[in-house]
Amino acid sequence: MAEEQKVERNQRKVLSATVVSSKMDKTIVVKVTRSAAHPLYRKVVKFTSKCYVHDDKNEAQVGDVVEIMETRPLSKLKRWRLVRIIRHAETD
Repeated sequence: MAEEQKVERNQRKVLSATVVSSKMDKTIVVKVTRSAAHPLYRKVVKFTSKCYVHDDKNEAQVGDVVEIMETRPLSKLKRWRLVRIIRHAETD
């Protein structure tokens, strides 16, 4: 009478970011911007983080706004994967 226990995994973080570099094969570098209040002065300050993202089809280009999702470690630096491209970069 082995009962199967359904193990639910936690929700993964999903962020939107801007592509900074797409020169590597199947990897893009994105800039994640977030705002937070300064602990003492309560002024809203912008913070940016750089993330390496797995782009399996080499779809994203510099300037695109993309949605990324947290995943298992794929390499030394890659911990995120591309979900979709929200907006393509405007080309002149």
